[in-house]
Amino acid sequence: MKDLDNIPELMADIGARAKAAARVLASAPSDAKTAALNAAADAVWAARADIIAANEKDMTFGRDKGLSAAMLDRLMLDEDRIQGMVDGLRSVAAQDDPVGAVTEEWTQPTGLNIQRVRTPLGVIGVIYESRPNVTADAGALCLKAGNAVILRGGSESFHSSGAIHAALQAGLRSAGLPEDAVQLVPTRDRAAVREMLTMTDTIDVIVPRGGKGLVGLVQREARVPVFAHLEGIVHIYIDKDADAEKARAVVLNAKTRRTGICGAAECLLVHRDATALGQQIVDDLMAAGVEVHAAGLSGNTVATEDDWGMEFLDMKIAAKTVDNIDEAINHIQTYGSNHTDCIITEDAQAVSKFFAELDSAILMHNASTQFADGGEFGMGAEIGIATGKMHARGPVGAAQLTSFKYLVVGDGAVRA
Repeated sequence: MKDLDNIPELMADIGARAKAAARVLASAPSDAKTAALNAAADAVWAARADIIAANEKDMTFGRDKGLSAAMLDRLMLDEDRIQGMVDGLRSVAAQDDPVGAVTEEWTQPTGLNIQRVRTPLGVIGVIYESRPNVTADAGALCLKAGNAVILRGGSESFHSSGAIHAALQAGLRSAGLPEDAVQLVPTRDRAAVREMLTMTDTIDVIVPRGGKGLVGLVQREARVPVFAHLEGIVHIYIDKDADAEKARAVVLNAKTRRTGICGAAECLLVHRDATALGQQIVDDLMAAGVEVHAAGLSGNTVATEDDWGMEFLDMKIAAKTVDNIDEAINHIQTYGSNHTDCIITEDAQAVSKFFAELDSAILMHNASTQFADGGEFGMGAEIGIATGKMHARGPVGAAQLTSFKYLVVGDGAVRA
């Protein structure tokens, strides 16, 4: 029986077992990983009643804790969302195995043949809040890429994550792979998070997935390398040459489909020559129950400086008019988080300028920002949207959870 009160000892044991499992996974056959993921999908679906019962405990905990409606929506699981997890597991299982893929190959004048080959990162630590489906997504992607993973879910999703994790381990057992390949930290104690951030001997990279507070803590205190997943301060710019029908549909979907996800629109910028269209969109949003904080447009309330750069994660949005595309780009560069930003226009030159001058991980044209999701990008699932510029950027799927090595072959070659 693990001593859950001795956090350093607990985490050291988890780390050591993850490292041992990673050595096995690094050379595990693709068929075994695929079988484990498909078996895990079967196990999740078979355990759906237990998972929903566990989730109800978490929902009660969340309500008692005073979580917002958006955060409770992130936390909630029903059969449809469990089916989504199952579909994600099967989708990742069906993908090509990134491990061993040759990404580049060339031969030098010396006769050396050089291949750049994908290889697992090793052990990945994933720290996440609220959304229990991350347990399945992260476990699947890390396994597909040949990595062991240590999952530390939020206190709100403790029971749900545990039930999902049990299904993932059932999949590993059925395929003959080590159960330690996917481990879940078995305590709500926040000391476990701080311990993970210092485990340089056993964890190769940390992926934080959550709010600004969590990500900030990880970035400040981690001694392990971090794939940053900052908040989604998502902008939509309505250009003077926007198609009205497209603009109205895209903005409404981008804000209201699910307000608690990182791809939800948080700020609407409207070219002054499209003010009438912008006001129509603001009216659409208010009619849908969105609270609009506006400048230059008539909303529910007048926008203040605090509204720019705010991730509402709720039925709220900031909106303002701008003189031109340059002012829109400058606003996004000033207040954005380099996550996802969108332009609505029929002007190809405006699109080129928007795409060239902004450096967000995802830039969109005439499409809802709710598509900022690894599953929608064909990755099956994602661990998060990385907003940093090193290694992984944008949706982090299985391929992004690999590194590479060079395989160099000669025939008695010696250097002059």
